[in-house]
Amino acid sequence: MKIAVTVKIVPDTTAEKKIDAATKRLVRTGMNLVMNPYDEYALEAALRLKEQLGADTTVTVVSMYPENGKETIRRALAMGADDAYLISDAALEGTDAWGTGVVLGAALRKIGFDLIICGGLSDDGTTGAVPGALAEDLGVPGIANVRHIESAQGSLKVQCETDNGYQVVNGPLPALISVTMAVGEPRYPSLKGIMGAKKKPITTFTVAELDVAGAAGAANAKTELLSFAPPAGRGKGQVVKPDDSAQGARVIFDYLKERKLV
Repeated sequence: MKIAVTVKIVPDTTAEKKIDAATKRLVRTGMNLVMNPYDEYALEAALRLKEQLGADTTVTVVSMYPENGKETIRRALAMGADDAYLISDAALEGTDAWGTGVVLGAALRKIGFDLIICGGLSDDGTTGAVPGALAEDLGVPGIANVRHIESAQGSLKVQCETDNGYQVVNGPLPALISVTMAVGEPRYPSLKGIMGAKKKPITTFTVAELDVAGAAGAANAKTELLSFAPPAGRGKGQVVKPDDSAQGARVIFDYLKERKLV
């Protein structure tokens, strides 16, 4: 079985984020790069599935980032992925979620796959739109909010989180799933894994090789950021001293009702 995991490279999650006023894009230069935390859970789910299914199963990492992202991708290889593909091209700058789905889809068609596993969100954009866009582009079933993969031999059986628990969902392969953090805590790379990662291949694709010029870059984006502003500072809290608990409950209820929360 061939499992592909999409991995995004993002600025350090603890770093202060800034948006360039001219381009309206997140400033990524001069920042420490890390693997998107949500994608670490996707990789962990893939590695556990590989351990369950046996040696014939492979895990391939696919990412879209400039060449300087290779060292971050090696962390995924050190965790246990077998190989990696990096889509790297200056023409990709400004590509939106739809375009990212098209570009990743073109790469995955070349690579081949039985199952694609994605993180539910990216730490920088947090749209959650890429897994759905990718499934649509590839024409495969897409299953979201997966917390546990029960089986994946010939067909797929997973548990999907809901507001009241979970649903068991069955589907054919090939397919795409996006996972939640409930799939299991990502493992740390071992020393053996770190040393072995240096020998694992990272293949690079360009926009021309994938024939996706019509989806790449800001000029082809279907979304546009019109404005942005820092969040307003937290105001002073309202202090209420009710005469009894019933009056206190009424104050809270009226507050929530005014804001249409109840």
